[in-house]
Amino acid sequence: MNVKYDLRFPTVILALLLVGLLTVSTAALSPRVSPGIFTKQLLGVVLAAAPIFLLWRVGKGRIYSAAPWLYGAALLLQASTFVIGKEVNGQRNWIMLGPLQFQPLEILKFALILMLAVALREGYRGGVTYLRALAVFLPAAGLVVIQDFGGAMVLGVMFGVMLLAARIPAWHALLAAAAIGVAVPTVLYPHLEPYQQKRLTIFLDPYQDPRGAGYQVIQSTIAVGSGGVSGKGYRQGSQSHNGFLPEAHTDFAFSTWAEEQGLVGALAVLVLYGMLFWGLANMAAESPRLQDQILFAGVLGQIGFQVLENIGAALSVLPLTGITLPLISYGLSSLVSTLTTLGLAYVVYRDRYDGMI
Repeated sequence: MNVKYDLRFPTVILALLLVGLLTVSTAALSPRVSPGIFTKQLLGVVLAAAPIFLLWRVGKGRIYSAAPWLYGAALLLQASTFVIGKEVNGQRNWIMLGPLQFQPLEILKFALILMLAVALREGYRGGVTYLRALAVFLPAAGLVVIQDFGGAMVLGVMFGVMLLAARIPAWHALLAAAAIGVAVPTVLYPHLEPYQQKRLTIFLDPYQDPRGAGYQVIQSTIAVGSGGVSGKGYRQGSQSHNGFLPEAHTDFAFSTWAEEQGLVGALAVLVLYGMLFWGLANMAAESPRLQDQILFAGVLGQIGFQVLENIGAALSVLPLTGITLPLISYGLSSLVSTLTTLGLAYVVYRDRYDGMI
């Protein structure tokens, strides 16, 4: 069947990439940041072209067939961080590759979405559905949660959203949500280290520790508020350029952008993300196969949660977990992974009628 390509989806992605490049280029002026990050971010865009081209050539059918192999390789890479991983910001979850370093978690996100779409392709079939899904999810989550709680949260949201797309009963979902709501404060939270507990709760009142755990959030809200309606102008941000705003290129990229572009620029970014999510939802609605719908749900769950958590943390309405802002925050492995995942979604949408009469 001849399929027309919807160019609005890649256009929105390119617009967000442009915002990201502008943000990284201005964040590079901060004394806290390496001046070479803009060049590396551009390199990430170029490097993403290779896996996207490969996905485009092989097509949906062969991509699904390769899912177990990709997932197995991603698990091995993630496990290798315990042996050869490099510690960055207190987390030993990076691998050096010559002059570059990458985070296996980003590859694991991509592989997990693909593998869960395969495992859940028949939809809800009773208890066996949960057994298959958990057999895929638990090895990944177990390897990640030890070192990266924020990353494990992303995987958990992806898992939940994909189960919902697989048509599990609504009361099962409500029961699971209630169980998680009880377990997090009563079982998980007490076993966290004191500094981890403080990081998860400091957003409620960052001024209780303005020079310690609350410092980053306070500086972020100052940066956002100082931008006003129209912003200070490109490369005119004082919070990031004077080194007051930590992680101005990663965790607080949104704050860097909002300070210079103001409320207008911040709303423009939110509109672009809204258009991206709407595009993914439409792709799912127009795909006749449940497996493809589940995959789109996974992509939407991953990117949507990361956007919500990153911007919420920057505005001090959600805990700070170190989750980057997709397509905007600096990060080679994150950028390549996000672009590849969106490329996968576009290829699956292109081939949605393959094999149908």
